Amino acid sequence: MGLLLILIDQITKLAIDNSFLLNETRPLIKNFLYLTKMYNTGASWSMLTGLTNMLIGISLAAFVCFVYYQDMFKINWRNILAFGFIYGGLFGNLIDRLQKGAVIDFIHFKFGSYDFPIFNFADVFLVIGFILLIISLWKGDDKYGTKSKRRHRTYR
Repeated sequence: MGLLLILIDQITKLAIDNSFLLNETRPLIKNFLYLTKMYNTGASWSMLTGLTNMLIGISLAAFVCFVYYQDMFKINWRNILAFGFIYGGLFGNLIDRLQKGAVIDFIHFKFGSYDFPIFNFADVFLVIGFILLIISLWKGDDKYGTKSKRRHRTYR
């Protein structure tokens, strides 16, 4: 699943990169949703701008941590999806950083006078993955979660 998401992310970024000029904006839904080509050398909301090598290192370290901790979760559809989305998003942006030194962002929401920070599908995949992982933790779908312990406890 992660590979499919990486492919979706990279194809959309390639399409935007080849058909838009830098900072060019085109409306999809006027006064709401636009496509705007940006190169982001930082992380979310342009934090850590220009620290590409550090962000590459953080991405690789995060990957190693997720691979290590993935085994601590039960194998079920939610956890499989969660880690697939996380890996898809992580590697979608990592590929950009390694190839271009920046991430291609293009999804741009405008709400009245507020411009939401521009993002890409890899970012969406990461958010979905983390939400699913949080739900799994909340529901006790990790191997050592409170609900899983509760199910096996005997009462007198």
